[in-house]
Amino acid sequence: MYYEPRIPGNTGSAIRLAAVTGARLHLVEPLGFDLTEAKLKRAGLDYHDLAVMDVHPTFDAALDALPGARVFAFTAHADTTYTDLAYRPGDVLLFGPEPTGLPDEAMDHARVTDRVKIPMLPGRRSLNLTNAASIVVYEAWRQAGFPGAS
Repeated sequence: MYYEPRIPGNTGSAIRLAAVTGARLHLVEPLGFDLTEAKLKRAGLDYHDLAVMDVHPTFDAALDALPGARVFAFTAHADTTYTDLAYRPGDVLLFGPEPTGLPDEAMDHARVTDRVKIPMLPGRRSLNLTNAASIVVYEAWRQAGFPGAS
C-alpha cells in the first residue's frame, strides 16, 4: 500500500512489481499525479493490464477494504527488521510518500500491527520507494514459496 504517493515513476514501477509478483497494489489518495501521466505509464510499461490496483480516497477507506489484515508500516525509525517477520497472505505492507515517509497519524493508527525497517548504513535517509517495496514484497513472496511463479 502506497500512502499518498507523489512521484508517478515510482508508482509506475510499483504497478510493474505488482504485475510480476501477483501482489495487489493499494494507493491512498491524494495522489501527487494523475493516473494517466506519461511517466506513470512509461515506468509501468505494458504491465498496467496485468496488475491489480485499487485507489482509495482515504487511509481509513483503504483499511476498511482490508478487514482483519495485519498492517506493517515501513519506516527508518523502527526496531523490527523486515526479515524478522513471518509474512502471511493478506498482510499489508504500508509505505509512505517520497520524500517524507509515513506521517505519525498513519504509523500510530490502531490498525498498524508493527513498525518495520529495512537496514541501511548510518547517515542515509532512505531507499527509493519502489526499491524498498520490492525488497519486502519479494521476501514475503519467498516465504510463501513463490506461489504462481515459473
